[in-house]
Amino acid sequence: MHLFSGYPEGESRSIALPEAFFKDLLPRLDHLGELKVLLWAFWQLELTQGAFPYLLREDFIRNTTALAGVAQDRQQAEQLLEQGLERAVQRGALLQTALELDGELRQLYFLNSPRGRAAVQAIADGHWRQTGDPQTPVELQLDKPNLFKLYEENIGPITPMIAETLRDAEKTYPINEIEQAIRIAVNNNVRNWRYIAAVLERRKDKRKGEPKDRQDAEKARRRYAEWENPPAARRK
Repeated sequence: MHLFSGYPEGESRSIALPEAFFKDLLPRLDHLGELKVLLWAFWQLELTQGAFPYLLREDFIRNTTALAGVAQDRQQAEQLLEQGLERAVQRGALLQTALELDGELRQLYFLNSPRGRAAVQAIADGHWRQTGDPQTPVELQLDKPNLFKLYEENIGPITPMIAETLRDAEKTYPINEIEQAIRIAVNNNVRNWRYIAAVLERRKDKRKGEPKDRQDAEKARRRYAEWENPPAARRK
C-alpha cells in the first residue's frame, strides 16, 4: 500500500462536488471503474476552459491517473475503465453525445447538470462548429446568452427547481428582458429569483415608455417584501 504523505502546505486548488453526488450517487456506486471515471471527470471538467466543458472518450482511456489502481494489467484496467464510463452514462451521471468529425465518430461527455443538458441539446439542434483542434474538436455556438451561466455568475447556484424556473422564464420573456431584470436585482443587491420575477412581471404589464428601471426596481422591491411578509403575517 502506498502511504499518503498528506496534503501540501499553502493554497491548494479545491474541486467542488455537488451534494447530490454524495447523497444520491455515492451510495449506489459498486464499480471501482465508475467511481474513478466520475471523480476524474469532475476534476478535469473543473479545469477545462469554456462555458460548456466536455471530455472525449479517449481522454478517459489514455489518462494514467484514472487508470492507476483499477487493475495491475493496463489492458484489464482500460477494460474496467471502459465499463465504468458506460455505467456512468447508463446511470445518468454523465451525458454522452456523438458527432462525426472528418469521417470519424467522436464521443463527447458532459456532466448531467443544467449546463451539460443545455450543451447536449445545443449539439442536437446543430448549434456547434468544428474547430480543427483534435483536443477540443467542437465549439458550441448559441445564438442567445446562456441563462444558466448568467444566473450562476450573478445570483447563485443552479438547483433543479431554479433550472426549471429559468426554462419557464425563457418561454415567457425575451432573453434581453431577463438580463435587464437580473441587472436590476444585482444593482439593488437583491439576489433572489422572486425579486427578478417581480421586475419581469412589472415590465410585462407596464404601459409603453413607463415606468423606468428605477421605478420598476422600487415596485419590485415592494412586491418582493409583500411575498416575504404578507399582510396576514404582519397583523400577528
